[in-house]
Amino acid sequence: MSAMEVKTGKYSYYVEAKSQQIADRPRKFLEAFAAILDRSNYGLALEAYARLGSKCSRCASSCQLYMTTGDERDIPCRRSNLLLEVYRRYFTAAGQWRARLTGGFVLTDEYLDLMAEEYYRCTACRRCKMLCPLGIDHGLITHLARWLLAEVGIIPKALLVAVREQLEGVGNTSAIPVPALKDTCEFLEEEFRDIYGVDVKFPIDVEGAEYIFFPAVSDYLLEPDTLMGNAAVMHVTGGSWTIGTGNYDGINYGLFYSDRMMERIVYKMVAEARRLRAQKILVGECGHATRSAWFVPTFCGREGPQVVNFMQYTARALREGRIPLKGKVIEERVTYHDPCNIARSGRITEEPREILRAICTDFVEMFPNRTENLCCGGGGGTVSIDEIRAFRTGLMGKKKAEQIRATGAKIVVAPCANCKKQLREVCEDNGLADVQVVGLHDLLLKAIDFGVEKPAGENGS
Repeated sequence: MSAMEVKTGKYSYYVEAKSQQIADRPRKFLEAFAAILDRSNYGLALEAYARLGSKCSRCASSCQLYMTTGDERDIPCRRSNLLLEVYRRYFTAAGQWRARLTGGFVLTDEYLDLMAEEYYRCTACRRCKMLCPLGIDHGLITHLARWLLAEVGIIPKALLVAVREQLEGVGNTSAIPVPALKDTCEFLEEEFRDIYGVDVKFPIDVEGAEYIFFPAVSDYLLEPDTLMGNAAVMHVTGGSWTIGTGNYDGINYGLFYSDRMMERIVYKMVAEARRLRAQKILVGECGHATRSAWFVPTFCGREGPQVVNFMQYTARALREGRIPLKGKVIEERVTYHDPCNIARSGRITEEPREILRAICTDFVEMFPNRTENLCCGGGGGTVSIDEIRAFRTGLMGKKKAEQIRATGAKIVVAPCANCKKQLREVCEDNGLADVQVVGLHDLLLKAIDFGVEKPAGENGS
């Protein structure tokens, strides 16, 4: 079999040629692979993983999908090997020489279709990494494989449409225009006056505020209590904050399928912070929005604004005695779901628990929890793909439903827009219709004592 060398940057790869041709999609995939290796640090990880080549399957016991299906295709290291096989064959000296001498594995359209199917069965929750004896990050491999597939046009429609709307359309994933944003904020201000008798503001386009607020934009449509809880905290603490009309969406679906798209969305967020001269980015209750915003230093350098998750702000204010509470007013049994994107690394685990213990009389833990938590079952962007709901809530969500049921809780707190949507559907589809899924600040709103005079300070208005 004849072969030809293709070179991109410092990387070259050999492909078998039938009349010096290779199918269009595989060729584009390899070109994208070579370019990413040349311009990023992924090659360092892949070189190590390809040499280790672990197939011991210890990771299987950590994967909630495999625990449900028992299917070998759902063992994380077997899935990872799909991409590692391409890397070994086309981007290592041994693989290139073996192909020139004896032929062997060839990347085909059918193989790409297989990769697409398998890598979107994974939520990239990274729980499997914790049990890998060699430290292979199978979630990272899933992430890279999806990016490569996206470069040849293999992208779930829901993710593609959302990012396109954010970058090229009205400017956010829910297509909420600025007048609708302002109407929502005005309505919530009226709700504060009618329900609590307090004048709480949602400041818009205030220049020089300490914080610029980026919730999941879907909160403006679906989670008013979460937003009211956020605003209430800023009100009683005298926080300086604003919402920018140039960009008010913390969602970043680029995290799920393309680093190129993720980078563009991060730049868009930073640009709005700089337009309004805000000092820090305050991310609402959304796990993946927070994790993607943590890439600000990666893409923008040290001069980029500091990123703070709202739970971090609230927990700190609570410790400092700046949030007046009525006491432990939540009497129903409450449990907490750790969103993978903020808990798996251990970066945000204790702050929400501090808050819940201060306002709940009956708080119980799921097991396992914190860094070892089970994924909601809709991570990695799969929650946005409505046509696979049966897969998400059945095969992926079964273990999570069992975990919730074991707590006996009537309220599940999930500080993440994606997790809330997924867990509500998991509860509906698994006989837990009496379980309520809410945000953390939804409950905190019920416990704040507005009768106590708020500290002196700016409120961004």
